[in-house]
Amino acid sequence: MVKYTKEELRLILKDHKLWLYDPETGNRADLSGADLSGADLSNADLSGAELSNAFLNGAILHEADLSGANLFGAHMTGANLSSAILNNANLKGANLSDANLSDASLSGAIFWKNK
Repeated sequence: MVKYTKEELRLILKDHKLWLYDPETGNRADLSGADLSGADLSNADLSGAELSNAFLNGAILHEADLSGANLFGAHMTGANLSSAILNNANLKGANLSDANLSDASLSGAIFWKNK
């Protein structure tokens, strides 16, 4: 499991932002399996990011944009997702126990596989 420093995470987010505007100049954030427990990602733009099986327990994602992000199997116990944008995010198998989802936008979010 990878644990990033604040500076490493800042650079990943910066590169992801470039990717969102021009995939030729940046890289999609791949934080799959990373330990981001307790990280302050308030207002972060993680739309389309890869966060499968990431550990986001107690993370602060207030007003973060996670639209279209892959959060498959993510561990988000006690995470603050208040006012976060989770539209079209893949939340299959994600653990959202005690997570704060107040005022979060969940339009089109996927929580389980349709048969």
